[in-house]
Parts: sequence; structure tokens; C-alpha cells
Amino acid sequence: MKDQKYNGWTNYATWRVSLEMFDEKPEEWEEVTADDCKDYAAELVSDGADGFALDYALAFLEGVNWQEIAEHLNENA
Repeated sequence: MKDQKYNGWTNYATWRVSLEMFDEKPEEWEEVTADDCKDYAAELVSDGADGFALDYALAFLEGVNWQEIAEHLNENA
């Protein structure tokens, strides 16, 4: 999949994950890292899907710019 800017974000995957999973920074997180975001999203997806759907969801998450989401959450906390 070719990366293209989408609504000011790196690409569609980054924008969509930020929109759907990270409306705001979880209260228990002080400083958000890219790994925090990636792990949190993978946990949410794993809790809601299995088998073929889980495989597709995890593949979609591979296109996300986690650093961009972490920076956005830290700036807008």
C-alpha cells in the first residue's frame, strides 16, 4: 500500500487508528511512547477479533505511524 497523506496524518491507517482508538490519552499514561500506542491498539484488536479478521486487523496496524500518534497524544494532553 502506497503511503499518502490523509487528513493531515502520515496515511489513512494512522489517521483511522488515531481517530478510532486514541480519542484522548489514557489517564494512566504520563508520557506516551510509540510502543505504548502499538501495544494498546494490538490489545484492543485482539480482544475484538479472531482468526482471519484478526490477521487482517493486525496487518492494517502495520501501516500505522505510531510515533506520530504518540507525539499527537503528548502534545494534546
